[in-house]
Amino acid sequence: MAVTIKSEHEIELMREAGRILSIVHDEMAKVIRPGISTMDINRRGEEVINSYGCIPSFLNYRGYPASICISVNDEVVHGIPSKKRILQEGDIVSLDAGVIYKGYHSDAARTHAVGEISEEDQRLIDVTKQSFFEGVKMARAGNHLFDISKTIQDYAEGHGFSVVREMVGHGIGQKLHEEPQVPNYKPIGRGMKLRPGMTLAIEPMINKGAKDIWILDDDWTCVTRDSQNSAHYENTVLITEGEPELLSYNKDLA
Repeated sequence: MAVTIKSEHEIELMREAGRILSIVHDEMAKVIRPGISTMDINRRGEEVINSYGCIPSFLNYRGYPASICISVNDEVVHGIPSKKRILQEGDIVSLDAGVIYKGYHSDAARTHAVGEISEEDQRLIDVTKQSFFEGVKMARAGNHLFDISKTIQDYAEGHGFSVVREMVGHGIGQKLHEEPQVPNYKPIGRGMKLRPGMTLAIEPMINKGAKDIWILDDDWTCVTRDSQNSAHYENTVLITEGEPELLSYNKDLA
């Protein structure tokens, strides 16, 4: 499938999808505490998405059974919410969510502390988030796609962490996953030239230990092979003539 360039009307719809998603994340963050189940967080996210007349992007997507991907500690992405999975003091939890507004998707992820966490886990969360913001500086018309990838990798590895290879960002629009793939590491070549109207979900997944991952028997939950913690940070980004626009980020909420 070719990369889609969004019209002004499409961008407006995606802007609203992103605005709503930033509120969803803010509301989910408010309920995170020791003793809550991951299913409780999923339920809260679902309630907020529905309250805006939107549809959860992930629910039943390729068979995924929940509205929010909730990944705890060494789970990298695609953790399945459960009533039995109770958050503990010192955990870190990644929330990955998407909404469909009038046929258009937004996608964003945040990693949160549960109560007091270790200094190293806080550094992992902070570096993962900042690797996104370093990478997105490259998300400008005329630059190449892998300029984003290289910048994310250089920042994360420069701080002693590793970058997951198998899971990558992606284009987004009427479909949750569109072309192009957006790696968080530098592949061979430069990648396509970025053009105004492209919309990308840029999403560093950064591990405390080695980069290696595997998938659990549920066929969804992705974990680190060495059982060390992982963090995830993502926004839906619009390429413009100038500065990139973060469609799913509200600086007053994030």
